[in-house]
Amino acid sequence: MAKEIDVRGLSCPQPVFLTKKAIDAGETEIIVTADDMVARDNVKRLAENSNYNVQIEEKGEEFILNIIKK
Repeated sequence: MAKEIDVRGLSCPQPVFLTKKAIDAGETEIIVTADDMVARDNVKRLAENSNYNVQIEEKGEEFILNIIKK
């Protein structure tokens, strides 16, 4: 089951810290919901640098990042 993290309304670096906490806990699948392009880009970069694949789906003004361990 995927770990879900809602970072809507949070500004960086909080979305990155919350995602890093899940990565450090060994989560293999993480779903991050963001409403900010900077948070989207920073979380994506963190995940890719941590050996995860990232797929981004745009829903209106929100971004759903599906992060899966390689």
